[in-house]
Amino acid sequence: MPYTPPPELASLSLSDIAEMVEAQKLPPVDQWEPKETGDSEMRIAVDGTWFHQGSPINRPAMVRAFSTLLRQEKDGSYALVTPYQKLHIQIEDAPFVAVEVESDGEGVDRKLAFRLNTDHLVIADDLHKLSFPKIAAADNDAAADEQARPYLHVRGGLEAVLARPVYYELAEYALADDLDPFGLWSNRAFFPIDIPE
Repeated sequence: MPYTPPPELASLSLSDIAEMVEAQKLPPVDQWEPKETGDSEMRIAVDGTWFHQGSPINRPAMVRAFSTLLRQEKDGSYALVTPYQKLHIQIEDAPFVAVEVESDGEGVDRKLAFRLNTDHLVIADDLHKLSFPKIAAADNDAAADEQARPYLHVRGGLEAVLARPVYYELAEYALADDLDPFGLWSNRAFFPIDIPE
């Protein structure tokens, strides 16, 4: 049966999104300890593009399937894991990119749902935290953007970097909420945003 991506987040209610998040069945890679190890010859670039032996993997369904087998090891490295095999994979920044966000409510009642580049859905909360590294004042906008790489925890130490348009949307929500300290709520969890003075 061919893979069909879920509809755009904007067309879904928050309860629809929550149901889809619950329905995501992921293999228990954290419980598998295969004896056979090796190198997958795969790499995930900074922009989230997957490569195998230097060539991009252009089939979204294949990338999605591989992404469910990702695990971060105790030493901080990454691997694709099955019950029988563990293969090292190189990740240049984060294994996922949050490419879309949908907001419901405002202030303390806000809920934020994210679509990843693998079409997985994540709702920011106490288990799926947003982190906004402190940004030092930079001499130019490009340098500031390089430093401003916020992340969303996905699972088991795996994170998604927020795509720039998603980050800008979150900044607009935070400005509209005008909270002190500056930041955002999602699903009853607060995420502070440090801004340069």
